[in-house]
Amino acid sequence: MAMGDVHQLQLWWRRRWGTERRATVAWVFAALFIVLFLAAGSRLGDTALGGTGTLARSSSDPALVDLTLVRDAEEKGAVCLDGSPPGYHLQRGFGSGVDSWLVHLEGGGWCSSLESCSLRKSTPVGSSHHMERQVPFVGILSNIPSQNPDFHNWNKVKVRYCDGASYSGEGESETQDGTKLFFRGQRIWKAIMGELLQKGLANAKQALLTGCSAGGLATFIHCDEFRELLPKEITVKCFADAGFFLNEKDISGKSYIQSFYSNVVRLQDVGKKFPDCISRMEPSQAGDCDYLPYHKSCFFAEEIIKNVKTPLFILNPAYDSWQIQNIFVPASSDPQQSWQRCKLNIHNCDSNQIKSLQGFRYALLNALSEFKKNNNGGMFINSCFVHCQTIYNFTWHSSNSPRVNNKTLAEAVGDWYFGRAKVQEIDCAYPCNPTCHHLNLMQPYRM
Repeated sequence: MAMGDVHQLQLWWRRRWGTERRATVAWVFAALFIVLFLAAGSRLGDTALGGTGTLARSSSDPALVDLTLVRDAEEKGAVCLDGSPPGYHLQRGFGSGVDSWLVHLEGGGWCSSLESCSLRKSTPVGSSHHMERQVPFVGILSNIPSQNPDFHNWNKVKVRYCDGASYSGEGESETQDGTKLFFRGQRIWKAIMGELLQKGLANAKQALLTGCSAGGLATFIHCDEFRELLPKEITVKCFADAGFFLNEKDISGKSYIQSFYSNVVRLQDVGKKFPDCISRMEPSQAGDCDYLPYHKSCFFAEEIIKNVKTPLFILNPAYDSWQIQNIFVPASSDPQQSWQRCKLNIHNCDSNQIKSLQGFRYALLNALSEFKKNNNGGMFINSCFVHCQTIYNFTWHSSNSPRVNNKTLAEAVGDWYFGRAKVQEIDCAYPCNPTCHHLNLMQPYRM
């Protein structure tokens, strides 16, 4: 889908729905566009569901891996928003990686209302009926050594995202326009992990849970649960890509993202996932007792990681393009569109806007200050204007990849996972890193 086509669709939505519903549609559209962008280049095949994927036809072609739908999903109550079974793509490991497992949680935003969740039912982030039957495995999922030096021969799984709450909703079904919506993210997580355990994950000698964007947030949420599934004597770690969403006010001074997350938590009953966070909140922080179980700060990674015991690696760009466009400068905060060019391309920002973005970078570093003291933790904070970086070959590991201290992301994660070096890489402020410059023109997450 060309960017011009996307822009025309955006204009159409605004005319059709009006200003009042623009934010709701924008979040849904952004999630759908992320999924379509990630799936670019995949080819639909005629093979039956449930395969384990095919190897690449040449040394540079990505492997196309088949979709597997969860067995007896309805019986388990583990269903997508529309009631269809959730799915995943599994590619078997080989050689020395036959007993090693990497599980990647797909991202794609969130839905915060019955209306926005209902819109997702006709997209891959709300229904397996609309998921691609094959996807290419690239980046951290690649089986090509030159593109993925440490994990290429592992068993690799891409878990598809279709619940709208980072695989964590535990709510009852709701009705919108006469049709049911199912908020079953936690059951989806359990059902897919159960199948993977039966398919060999239970016998893993080492494992890594990872994810990008909403899947990165899910990695924080489910990290210790993943650890508990596996034998205590094996190495299990977690790695979140672009999942550290900041609890920051937008340029108008409003807490847009906090309000949005609060609605997600309330709608999908996500509060059950965070009893430790809730117990830490004073009444003055959480409001009255009836509101306490849904405290909005508990859905942010900064709070979640305070209770995670499993070793974590955090990857985030200091100028996360998605966060700048949707948290720091949402459409509602910029009615005159004075930030429009800047938030789509950091090269277009004036000196005052750059100063504001440096403040956003400082907020990220401040939020990570306690985590930096964690001897088991890893960190890679570059100064690129980008969002997810593990799911593309050119950002994960290539001659043109962003580097910090002359290290690619793949090299940094591998050094941390295998204990080759302590990795806490924090880049200098924009525009100091020349390896980022070609990425600053990327705009895959426009709203």
